Amino acid sequence: MKDLRQKTCCFSGHRMIPEQQRAYIEKRTKRYIRQLYKTGVRYFGVGGAIGYDTLAAECLFELRKKDLPDMKIVLVYPFEGFTDRWTSEQKAQFSNLLPRYDKTVCVSKTRNKSAYLERNRRLADGSAYCIVYCTKQTGGTAYTVQYAESCGVTVYNITQNTGAWQERNCRY
Repeated sequence: MKDLRQKTCCFSGHRMIPEQQRAYIEKRTKRYIRQLYKTGVRYFGVGGAIGYDTLAAECLFELRKKDLPDMKIVLVYPFEGFTDRWTSEQKAQFSNLLPRYDKTVCVSKTRNKSAYLERNRRLADGSAYCIVYCTKQTGGTAYTVQYAESCGVTVYNITQNTGAWQERNCRY
């Protein structure tokens, strides 16, 4: 039997998604999920942040309902109350998704900035693949990509316009 890590994919991406690119980003994300699913990936971990994490979770739930019923979707979040500063709309969206996860994992018992990095490292450490929406060489997403690659994780950046299924990273 394959190692569980070989059947696992995580996601990382920016909080801000340009509205005019949202449909394209969703389409590319679903395409990569389907391709990985075809190779035997069944576990998908998301970080629960606003922006790309939420978009990825919505794509996963839609695909599971539609035609990939045996996928498992795991929420890995930094600490309790990490949504406290979100808008009421963002909180409502999170609350709607929360009961649909197969498992939730909290990485820190205390509220602190390092818990966000710990969450990202935990997602990468448990995955063989990472689908990212990365348009910058700095920030949390770029850090996560660099960390994942250093751990041997195969990273697919959906912003790369080089074909349906080619490995890319955040560095330009």
